[in-house]
Amino acid sequence: MKLRVRIFSILLVALSLAGTYVYARSDKSIFEDYSFFSRNKTTVRIWYTDDSLTSYLQNRAVAFSESDSSVRVEPVLVTDPQYLEAVGKASVEEDNYPDLFIITNDSLEKAYLAGLAQEVEGGDEFVNDGFYPSAAVNSVTYKGKRVAYPFYFETSSLVYNKTYLETMATENLQSEIDTIEGEEAQAEADEMEAQDDSEDHEVQDEPAGDDTQITQVMIDEAVAESLPLNISDILEFAENFNAPDKVEAVFEWDVTDIFYNYFFVGNYMDVGGKAGDDVSLIDIYNTDTVSCMKIYQQLNQFFAIDPEQIDYDTIVQDFIDGKIVFTIATTDIIKKIEDARASGECEYEFEVADMPGLTDEYGSRTMSVTECLVVNGFTDHPQEANKVARFLCSDTSGDIYRMSNKLSAHKGVKYDDRNLTAFASVYADSVPMPKTIETSNLWMELEIAFTRIWNGEDCNSTLRQVSERIMTQITGTPYTETAIPDPRDVDITEGLNEDND
Repeated sequence: MKLRVRIFSILLVALSLAGTYVYARSDKSIFEDYSFFSRNKTTVRIWYTDDSLTSYLQNRAVAFSESDSSVRVEPVLVTDPQYLEAVGKASVEEDNYPDLFIITNDSLEKAYLAGLAQEVEGGDEFVNDGFYPSAAVNSVTYKGKRVAYPFYFETSSLVYNKTYLETMATENLQSEIDTIEGEEAQAEADEMEAQDDSEDHEVQDEPAGDDTQITQVMIDEAVAESLPLNISDILEFAENFNAPDKVEAVFEWDVTDIFYNYFFVGNYMDVGGKAGDDVSLIDIYNTDTVSCMKIYQQLNQFFAIDPEQIDYDTIVQDFIDGKIVFTIATTDIIKKIEDARASGECEYEFEVADMPGLTDEYGSRTMSVTECLVVNGFTDHPQEANKVARFLCSDTSGDIYRMSNKLSAHKGVKYDDRNLTAFASVYADSVPMPKTIETSNLWMELEIAFTRIWNGEDCNSTLRQVSERIMTQITGTPYTETAIPDPRDVDITEGLNEDND
């Protein structure tokens, strides 16, 4: 009997080794488990398009399998340019289709109406203001339902060369100290002269002198006070800044891309309501948006940016090289700066600030895109898919940034870098890209409009034409806007010279 057991054991080991050899020679995913003992596992397949997520998703897939032995998570990188269509085709044909897939929030209406996105389980309990900022919650809300999980985001904000601002702050502080010491010295001299003229002159002790030292705390406070609250403040900074020879522009950004321009009108333009899903709430052409575009147009005379000669990547590189003091950038700039500093190609320090307003009267609000985890409406395993999605979107370790340079939409992440925290803060109050299919080409229309206005065309009529084209798409019939009176010009330079006098 013992001999038979031994023989069986030897055969089992041999078969296991043979299976391992064959598996190693195959091209199967490391997340596909074909062993006899795991046939009862449920596979949850995740499709994604960004290869920078690969390491992170693989890491989280392993972590999930360690917490739940009944589910196998399989990340699949998909490069099909017609990604959402590919999801639909695979789902209908039942050909290794995804149970979960990652898309941007502006595609959610299209996915939902195609049956590819279903309401998440217990959405209000998980996707709410307790776990996510309002921008994230609104980004995955469609017709009052949570139809996806917020995963990570992209937005833009003001980034500045901290080294330049520290240098300027130090010079200003030293000038103030020199002025104070000069006034004190003159006062002491006048007092001594008065005492010399006195008949009852007594010998006085020598003044101890002022040992005031400029500390880093003083510099940091001065830099914080000098940060622009609005665009007018940047103009004032430019007037007072003793620019090094390397500086070519105080403020420069990509005026050809709506993602970096939208903050000019984001506080006053409504495209689909706060969730971006209601075509009855479209307000593109109004007095405030026209006024904001007039402010935008004025900047061309101060920051002569040629739309034909610039692009985002060039501006970021010039900024890293110290040629620009302020710019508008997305979160990717942090990694680019880190890499440049690590390779010795950057000698400056930079920081992210809140997006400035336009003037004391007109505010600003930037745009954001949220990448979402969608539970496929065709999945046979909705419960498991929701469980995996929650696991991924609940990660507050910050690993998603360390492994893929993505910033989590979850508000519970504590970043070591204050610049990442600043971007997260800006995202929290941003305007999510709208979902409505009828307004999908608004961004192209706005980019064209911004370029025309930058080059001097009339702000009022240009915005009116954009609104008419979008409303024509929504209503299906030719639409004519009632022209509004041209608002007064807002002089963004008003008071600058007086402040300097």
